Amino acid sequence: MFCIKSPTTNPYFNIAAEEHLLKGFTDDVFFLYKNEPSVIIGKHQNAVAEIDVDYAEQNGIKIVRRLSGGGAVYHDLGNVNFCFVKNGSEGKLVDFKAFTRPVVDALAQLGVNAKLEGHNSLLVNGLKVSGNAEHVFKNRVLHHGTLLFSTNLERLARSLYVDLDRYADKAVKSVRANVVNLKTIINPSINDDDFFNHIYSFIKSDNPNSVPYSFTDNDLLAINQLVSSKYSTWEWSYGYSPAYSFTRIIEEDEKLKVTFRVEKGIIVDVRISDSSNQFSDICKFFAGQQHSKRILFERYSSSKFVGNSLVRKIIEKL
Repeated sequence: MFCIKSPTTNPYFNIAAEEHLLKGFTDDVFFLYKNEPSVIIGKHQNAVAEIDVDYAEQNGIKIVRRLSGGGAVYHDLGNVNFCFVKNGSEGKLVDFKAFTRPVVDALAQLGVNAKLEGHNSLLVNGLKVSGNAEHVFKNRVLHHGTLLFSTNLERLARSLYVDLDRYADKAVKSVRANVVNLKTIINPSINDDDFFNHIYSFIKSDNPNSVPYSFTDNDLLAINQLVSSKYSTWEWSYGYSPAYSFTRIIEEDEKLKVTFRVEKGIIVDVRISDSSNQFSDICKFFAGQQHSKRILFERYSSSKFVGNSLVRKIIEKL
């Protein structure tokens, strides 16, 4: 088994690297990395329904869609991410208990009694310290998980704020849980780097035939191509969301009901109250545009609707 420490904390790179390791390698792999502040959403989630997008953009928090299903998770430099990619036989690839077992054992060496419970999470005294997900490709499976060590829990909570009634869709919904940082549980003299290196060393020693591996120039080229063509794009992170609709009530001279229908992240239909002709130009302004408050405000500022309070209010409610 190859053991790899990521050379970067760029979340686009690291999530792309997981796909490269799954589809471009034939050996088993253990990959350990940290990410700069980011929210990693499941493959089948509606990005805008899972994240406080305004908060994320204002605080430089990147949004990245991953290959696996499951719910949204917050990453920062206080969070350690582990990834196993292994070969197997059909029907025996998905095994959350087997993949989390070495991580549970590594934590036990630090005096932490973690258990796999609930929605494929590792819990300590009923509090979540790790979320896990898997993705199968042919005869290979990717299992990855988080380990909260010294994560900014306030930012985690703000980033993953979700109003369950805000959007109507068939997307996978995240299950919120009470979380805790491992640093508050284990020996306080252990810092972030110590913890990262402990997890790496334990997994390596737990697999006697493992060898260290560094990405080659060809690996880096392939991963960066995935970053530019897929993982850093709006079309993947937002546009891959399942179709959804939503309604907002706007207070103008009267109460107006504005209903949007969105497909692949693009607004395909807008109805304002009874959709009488008096609003047809405003509906056309939104139709065909990305569902992005930031992008629509940019368009608004250079359009004939500058100063139109109804248009501005609708954008603010998106």
